[in-house]
Amino acid sequence: MRTGMASVGIGLGFNALFRMLDPTWVAKAIATAFLLIAIFVFVSAEQRACHRIAQLEPHRVAALKPVRVRLLAWSLASATASLGGAIWWLA
Repeated sequence: MRTGMASVGIGLGFNALFRMLDPTWVAKAIATAFLLIAIFVFVSAEQRACHRIAQLEPHRVAALKPVRVRLLAWSLASATASLGGAIWWLA
């Protein structure tokens, strides 16, 4: 999740720094690429975490709720997708 958030930051930073780039779609496209990478990282982290939680033996470790991991991952992924849409929608 931390890596995905870093990718979101890089995408936003790139869009902010190179907004004056001509044509403007180039900065937006590169920022969108970083946002798509972030979504992939969020979904991948969720799948790996849920897989690891399923492998834990419940009598030895306090059970974690995979629902919380899924909720966090999909919330971050949808917020990142919305952010990507906003980058393209706003002038």
